[in-house]
Amino acid sequence: MLDRFTGLQVFARVAALGSLSGAARALGMSQSMATKHMAALEGRLGVRLLHRSTRRITLTEAGQRYLESAERILEELDRSDAAAAAERIEVTGTLRVSAPVSFTTRILAPVLPAFQALHPALRVELGLNDRVVNLIDEGWDVAIRIGRLREGGLIARRLAPCRVAVAASPAYLAAHGTPRCVADLGAHNCLSYTLASSNAPDEWSFGPGGAVKVPLAGNLRANNGDALVAAAVAGQGIISQPTFILCDDLRAGRLVALDLDHPATELDGVFAVWPGDRRPPARLRAFLDWAADRFGQVPPWDPNLADAAATPRAN
Repeated sequence: MLDRFTGLQVFARVAALGSLSGAARALGMSQSMATKHMAALEGRLGVRLLHRSTRRITLTEAGQRYLESAERILEELDRSDAAAAAERIEVTGTLRVSAPVSFTTRILAPVLPAFQALHPALRVELGLNDRVVNLIDEGWDVAIRIGRLREGGLIARRLAPCRVAVAASPAYLAAHGTPRCVADLGAHNCLSYTLASSNAPDEWSFGPGGAVKVPLAGNLRANNGDALVAAAVAGQGIISQPTFILCDDLRAGRLVALDLDHPATELDGVFAVWPGDRRPPARLRAFLDWAADRFGQVPPWDPNLADAAATPRAN
């Protein structure tokens, strides 16, 4: 079946050049194909658009009227094509970013003004959610994922490593003692994150690849890291969270990092993911490059945390 858009192009070129052969050459097709497109267009409309003679082709009265509409349609399609192509080049429009609540409020949102200052024609829409959203169904351009990636059909770019620390408040440690090995955690009130990709709520992983599994008991579970941090700062128990959530409280001494016999298992990283069935527009490419450069191999939330971990602990 011949497409209507090409038929309009053939008709407009015939009207401009006065011949089917000239229109065919201009459009890079054979004269027989151009003739077929014109025949299909006239057949679909049920009217003759062209007067054909041995010397020149001219428009009928119906053809004159139809040409005005055809040219408007072709011009609008050209403008639409140009606008779509510009998205591949220019950082404009709206970038919809889905990201975890704690990472966005603590890390991403405070530095976004610097990104948008580089691209003043760009709007950013943030969707804060700790669940794994469906990018295509919910209309997100990109999502920030932390930890193990589980979804297929997405392209991922690692933006930063993601370390984990186990911590508690000085008041909790003074009241309950300081664990020295991971086996000691079973005797403590451990506050668990229910959406963790690498741990079950009643179990924490330690060592390379999470080979050491430690069963836990605790009186609080939450699907948000900030809620657990607030409870830990208040002295309720021990938490295991990424350092981007803990860094401010560790540096301020409100929390103390525990030095155990096995290190906390690092998460796979902080990733940006986007649908793999589409070419990313300029606004998404700009965001990915900026975020990877901003967070890099040594995330800004990690430097000097060793000093915080060395703070004297309660016994």
